[in-house]
Parts: sequence; C-alpha cells; structure tokens
Amino acid sequence: MQIGDLLDRNAIALRVSAANKRQALAVIAEIAARNFGLDVGDVLDALTDREQAGSTGVGHGVAAPHARVEGLDRLRGVFVRLDHAVEFDAVDDQPVDLIFALFAPKEATGVEHLRALARVSRILRQSELRQQLRQARTADALHALLVQDPIQVTRSSAA
Repeated sequence: MQIGDLLDRNAIALRVSAANKRQALAVIAEIAARNFGLDVGDVLDALTDREQAGSTGVGHGVAAPHARVEGLDRLRGVFVRLDHAVEFDAVDDQPVDLIFALFAPKEATGVEHLRALARVSRILRQSELRQQLRQARTADALHALLVQDPIQVTRSSAA
C-alpha cells in the first residue's frame, strides 16, 4: 500500500489554525466528512474516542490520529499542517504541527489498518521530509512529498 492510495490532494490542508488538539481534530473531521461523504460528528467522535484511549502524537511534531468510521469503502487519509503547533500529549512531550489522520472502514481488518499506520509512521520519521513538509507552500507540493518513493527520500536525505 502506497500513501498515494490513501491520500487525495483534496484531503490536504495547510495553514490550518487550531488553538488546541480538539480544534485540530475538528478540522480533520470536517475535511474527512467533506471529502469522503461522512458525517462530521461521527468522524470527530471516532477521533476523540481514539485519543482518549491514548495519544496518537508520535513525536517530532507529528501526530497520526486514526479511527474506524461507518461509510468508508477503503482506507483514507487526511493531512493537515497547522500554522502553530498545539499540545497533543505526544510521546516526546513536543507540540504537534504535522498531522496525518487515517480512517478505516468499520469492517476493515486490523492488519490493513496497522500496515497503513506503520507506513505513515515510517515516512514521517524522516527528519528531512518533515522539514520539507513544513516548508511546502501548496497542497500539491505537500502531496508530492508524501507520495514520493520513501527510498528516494532516504537517498536525498543522505546526499
């Protein structure tokens, strides 16, 4: 599974203002609802429930919230870059400004969902990519960075 299979250009937002984690999740829920034909309240509830089970702040200013929601036919993603980092109870206690949210159908297997989470996590662990994501000026540029071959990112980071 490639990031391009999960993430549409229309599901990317940059320059997002949020004062806190709840507002950031609300923006993500709105984007998901609009792009995937879902109920915004259901999406926000699913994200909030998951966060109550444990923070999805994975460190280095990155969060990977995820939830199962009714009405999806496949895994989908939303990427948001916040104007200002917000507290997210991340594992490294650092605020978050890059958020890649994953949404799975209610009936999806846990394996598929975990593979997608692992892929997102692996990609966003690359410091060079995180820096490029923070500097990108358009949603198209963000999309291109996220869907590129991770081997190429690693090579360009090493050069």
